[in-house]
Amino acid sequence: MSPTTPPATAPAAQTAEPGGMRRIATASFIGTAIEFYDYYIYGTAAALVLNEAFFPELSKTAGTLATLSTFAIGFAARPLGAAVFGHYGDRVGRKAVLVVSLLMMGLSTGLIGLLPGYATLGVWAPVLLVLLRIVQGLGLGGEWGGAALMAVEHAPKGKRGLYAAAPQMGSPVGYFAATLTFLAMSSLLDEASFESWGWRIPFLLSFGLVAVGMVIRLKVAETPAFAKVTEQHETAKAPLVEAFRRHPKEMLLGAGMITVVYVMFYTAATYCMTYTTTTLGIPKNDMLALTLVAVAVLGLSTFVVARWSDRMGRRKLIIAGAAFGVVWGAVLFPLLDTENYVLVAIALSGALLCMGIIYGPAGAYMPELFGTRMRYSGAGFSYNLGGVLGGAAAPLIVTALAESHSPAVGGWFLSGMALLSLLCVLALPETKDRDLDLV
Repeated sequence: MSPTTPPATAPAAQTAEPGGMRRIATASFIGTAIEFYDYYIYGTAAALVLNEAFFPELSKTAGTLATLSTFAIGFAARPLGAAVFGHYGDRVGRKAVLVVSLLMMGLSTGLIGLLPGYATLGVWAPVLLVLLRIVQGLGLGGEWGGAALMAVEHAPKGKRGLYAAAPQMGSPVGYFAATLTFLAMSSLLDEASFESWGWRIPFLLSFGLVAVGMVIRLKVAETPAFAKVTEQHETAKAPLVEAFRRHPKEMLLGAGMITVVYVMFYTAATYCMTYTTTTLGIPKNDMLALTLVAVAVLGLSTFVVARWSDRMGRRKLIIAGAAFGVVWGAVLFPLLDTENYVLVAIALSGALLCMGIIYGPAGAYMPELFGTRMRYSGAGFSYNLGGVLGGAAAPLIVTALAESHSPAVGGWFLSGMALLSLLCVLALPETKDRDLDLV
C-alpha cells in the first residue's frame, strides 16, 4: 500500500446515515431515560416514604438522613461502575457494556419494589436495600459514559452537541416520568395505601421499561471511532490508568465542573421535596406538580443549550451556567420559604435551569476531552466522580446545615459548589472543533 492510499479501515470512521443516526440517538436516549427514571424514583421515594418503610425505629430527621445515606451509597458505587464498565467499554466495545449496565440498573430497581420492609425483615430490610442501591449505582456508573459516546462518536463533527443532547435528555424525561408516576399513585390512592404498597408500583414498572430498552439497544451498531481503534489493534490495556496519565487535569477538573449539576439537581429533587413537605407543610401532591414545571424547564434548557454549543462552543455556556448557579444557590431557600406556589416553582426551575445550561453541553464536552482509547473510562469516571462530590454529599450536607443552622446556610453551600465548578471549567479548554481521532 502506498503512503497516499487510504487505509482499509477508513470506512469504519464514517458517521452513520441520517436514518441510522436517529436510531443511535433513540438508543442513547432510551437507555439513559430508563436509567434516570430508575434513579429518580428512588430519590422521590427516599424523600416521601422510604424512611417509614425501612427506618421506622429512627426519629423523622434521623430517618431522613438514613434514607439519604442509602441514596449516597448508590453514588459512591458509581465511580467503581464507571471504572469497570469503562475498562471493558474501551477494550471490548461501547455496545456490549451498555446492555449489561441497563440490565443491572433496571433489575435492581424492580427488585426494590419487591423488597419487604422493616416490619417483615427487620434489620435485613435496610441491608438488602443498601445492596440493591449499590447494584443500581454500579449500573448507572457505566451507563452515562457509554450512552454519551454512542452519540458523540457516531455524530458528524459539527453536530456532536446536538446528537449528544439525546442521552442528556434522558435525565429530564426520566425524572418527569418518575415524578408523574408518583403523582399518579399518590393521587389515586389514599395515604395509607400509598405508604403501604403504592410507592412500589413505579419501581415494578422498571421491569417492563428495561425490556423495551434492551430491544432498542441490541439493534445499534458499534461506534465508528471504537471500530477503527479495534481494527488497528490500538485498544488500551489499562484505559483508566492511561486516562489519568495522559489527561490528569481533564479527569479532575471535569469532575469538579460537573459537580454543580448534581448539587443543584439532587438538592432540588430530594432535599427540597423533604423540606417543603415536612418543614413547610406543602402537600406532597402539590410539590410533585410544581416539580413537573421545573423538570420541563430542565428538559427545554438541556436541549436548547446543547444545540447552541455546536455554534457558540461548550465552555462559555458551561461558564454561564455555573455563574448563574452561584447566584441561584443564595436565593433558592428564601423563595421556597415564601410558600407561594409561583415562587416555589421559580425556585425549583432556577435550580434545574442551572443544571440544564451545564448538562446540555457536557454530553459532548466531557467525551471530547479524551482520546478514543480511554474515552469511555476517562469521561465516565470523571463524570461519576463529580456525582460523588455533588449527588452523594450535597443532600446530606444541606440537610445537616439546615438542621444545625438554617436552610439559607444550605443555599450558600450550593453557591460555593457552583463557584468550585466555575473555577474548574475556567481552567479547561474549548473542545467543539476537536478531531476525536486526534485527542
